Amino acid sequence: MLIRILTSGTFASNNYLVMCRKTHDAVLIDAGGDYEATMREVEDAGANLKYIFHTHGHLDHVAGDVELKAKAGVKTFIHKDDRFLVDRFKEQLMMFGLPDMEIPVIDEYIEHEQVLEAGGLNFRVIHTPGHSPGSVCYLVDDVLFSGDTLFRDSVGRTDLPGGSYEQLGDSVVNRLFVLDEGIKVYPGHGSATSIGYEKQNNPFFGKKTLKQAREI
Repeated sequence: MLIRILTSGTFASNNYLVMCRKTHDAVLIDAGGDYEATMREVEDAGANLKYIFHTHGHLDHVAGDVELKAKAGVKTFIHKDDRFLVDRFKEQLMMFGLPDMEIPVIDEYIEHEQVLEAGGLNFRVIHTPGHSPGSVCYLVDDVLFSGDTLFRDSVGRTDLPGGSYEQLGDSVVNRLFVLDEGIKVYPGHGSATSIGYEKQNNPFFGKKTLKQAREI
């Protein structure tokens, strides 16, 4: 498996080009909107880009869909509970004072525990509502693409439409922290981390934080 990180857009979102080394079939985890930079990475890797797997429907993760579908012919996937965010794409643009764009078109809706195949790679969908109702993470081998659910030393915001701090906490503790601690985590913003590191150190959930709270 080849992983390349593309950080782009107004909100510096991380998009990940993930390619099967045997078949060269590849997916893009989220699409921030920089078509030229994305295709340069695709061509440099010798990849056959087939799909965009979205972690959620916020504009900084779906803004690249329209151009990639039109020019590269990729198919787009998202959890059904975030369809409303894609439908309100223009409202999201207005909220942040960004120029008008076409509304992305989603090809398929995914569900918890569904397995998506690309080349020889299997991406397990883990539904992690909280940052948005349809937020998901993708687990492939020993790598987790966590979107805006889990960051290094942090978690995603929950003050946007459909967000829930209680749901986010439940998702992290009961669906992510039960995974192997050695799994590497690639988030939607910021640097990579691991399940083990976040279980120990994350200030929202980490063991060190809980220990300190008991000692006060």
